Amino acid sequence: MRFGSTPYVASRAKARRKSLADRARLRQIIHQNPDQLSVAVADLGYRAEVDRYAATYEGGDLIEAALTDNLEHELDAMVGLCSGKVARIVSVYTGRFEYHNAKAVLRAVLNEVDVEKVGHDILPDLNDLNTPWIQIVERSDTLRSAVTLMRRKTFGPALMALPEDASLAAYEDALDRHYFANAMASLTGGQADVRMLRDLLAAEIDHRNIINLLEAASMRLEGSQVMASLIPGGRLIPKRAFPAVSSGGRSSLMEVLRPANRFDMAGFEAAVAASDAAMSLDPVITWLGAREATHLSRMSYLHPVSALPVVHYIAMKVQEVKDLRIITRGLLAGLPADVVEAHVY
Repeated sequence: MRFGSTPYVASRAKARRKSLADRARLRQIIHQNPDQLSVAVADLGYRAEVDRYAATYEGGDLIEAALTDNLEHELDAMVGLCSGKVARIVSVYTGRFEYHNAKAVLRAVLNEVDVEKVGHDILPDLNDLNTPWIQIVERSDTLRSAVTLMRRKTFGPALMALPEDASLAAYEDALDRHYFANAMASLTGGQADVRMLRDLLAAEIDHRNIINLLEAASMRLEGSQVMASLIPGGRLIPKRAFPAVSSGGRSSLMEVLRPANRFDMAGFEAAVAASDAAMSLDPVITWLGAREATHLSRMSYLHPVSALPVVHYIAMKVQEVKDLRIITRGLLAGLPADVVEAHVY
């Protein structure tokens, strides 16, 4: 196989996917002594990063820095293998991570997080990729000043279009809307891999809207305030239904979802009931996450020689890092193993 060709990149992605930790391996880590976490994470493929940061960090900070560094460089390496159409499709998916960094910067500025803490805990400064973001935090004292420094980013005009006194939530909603609108617009054509990635993005949009609507219902919010948080482009909750679900609460959401094709309404209602009992949206978030994971896996095996195995690997790599962060934070906070495991996909 020729380097950079679609079969080559797809095979590399599948090989890397097999190296990720499965549920059984994660469960073993959950049941280990917290003092052994650094060694356990290093053994999963993060040893180089753990060793690199060991002189600067320790404990949970060491693991967080190693995970962040490994993920960022792995994403760069994977994208670097791609070319042509595959690169264009994969970049649509990986583009979301710049938006995530923008959100992290805005939160740090709003909460007046010391720049040293940002470079230590949030965007490790030993990673050169984070330098521009840390500089924005260092030079900003308000949300608007941070947004102004981001004005030349792809999403800069969308942020600058908001009122100067816009809230953090408004800026984050604008980032979400901009990412999904641009991503959908970039995926043109009727090829199978393009269609399936569009379906995945539409599912992600629906899931975010469902969470936003359930949160709004729990806070007894309705109307324009709720409408502003919704993202167009989903299939389960089309834009024409936004006024009804924004003003009608949970019952209107359920009515819109009930007739949807290929949506396990009974499973969703069970997740909502579990959330009510737990007084937390975690069961719903976990259920929706599992739905996305199933879609990603299906994409990968239905079209094995395409950009989709690469997208699948990247998504699963990100999920592994999220799971390891949850395990680390949970165990170091003294949470029981079963509680930690319930939050791991």
